[in-house]
Amino acid sequence: MSEPVSTPGTVRPRRLRRTARLRDLVAETHVQADHLVMPHFVMPKAKGEAPIASMPGIAELGIEDLVARIERDLKLGIRAVLLFGHPDVGGKTPDGAAAAVANGAVQRGIAALKRAFGTDLVIITDVCLCAYTDHGHCGIPNASGEIDNDASLAPLAAAALSHAEAGADVVAPSDMMDGRVAAIRGTLDRNGFDQVAILSYAVKYASAYYGPFRDAADSTPASGDRKSYQMDPRNVREALREAALDTAEGADWLMVKPALPYLDVIRAVREASDLPLAAYNVSGEYSAVKAAAAQGWLDEAAIVRENLVGIRRAGADQIITYHARDALEGKWL
Repeated sequence: MSEPVSTPGTVRPRRLRRTARLRDLVAETHVQADHLVMPHFVMPKAKGEAPIASMPGIAELGIEDLVARIERDLKLGIRAVLLFGHPDVGGKTPDGAAAAVANGAVQRGIAALKRAFGTDLVIITDVCLCAYTDHGHCGIPNASGEIDNDASLAPLAAAALSHAEAGADVVAPSDMMDGRVAAIRGTLDRNGFDQVAILSYAVKYASAYYGPFRDAADSTPASGDRKSYQMDPRNVREALREAALDTAEGADWLMVKPALPYLDVIRAVREASDLPLAAYNVSGEYSAVKAAAAQGWLDEAAIVRENLVGIRRAGADQIITYHARDALEGKWL
């Protein structure tokens, strides 16, 4: 007869998995409300709600409805938001000038939220031109149709300044133009907004996961794609270069987008930088879970919990996610 497997001193990791309380006590990674940022789509009107078909549970909101929704979310513990907008009908132009108007949807939304919540809410704003240009690109095209990097910097900086003037705490350039962090930092500082932080979409891939968002923001390119300025999904070392460049230009906070297909990139950037690091759990990641859960193919609560823990475990300090409200309302975390 063989000897018993268990002998004094045998290492048995399962001892600490025996009960839920033990597992919680020794858990290495946690996701809490303070780690989550909720994105919102702001409509250029006072009232209104337009559900986004490709993003179940998410809707574009008028300014007053946005304030009411965020007031309810604050009670759940969601204390940071990321705002996106688009112009009134007919407001799209080749240069995306509507991105910087003082009475735009985002600018009005910022002001209303600041009046309602003051410093209890962190207001982050997306800075890009794609929703405001008639061609749908994130920069300005030249005569040959290529996106002109340097010509795009001034309108991006103007948009960021308009957000700061409205009261934004953090501006987040997502366009992926070279040098835009420096351009925005310089513009903000020269105009007395040296305390407004920059969250750079430092590592933003040309991803197929953005489809539902483009429906919501009405920002699908009229022609071509964004591969000449967004990153190639095959590259990791390039991500570290982008993060280092944006840090040198004055970024206060970095982001990797999308999250789930790029956990290795989140880890690499985390190890290379000591800045706070956010990851964006994007629309396609959200909608895929929602669609599968609606068919009964997945346990939504369990999948969301596992996905968010995975993003945090990879090294993200914060997660921008459309799941934030559901996760906290359902006590999934």
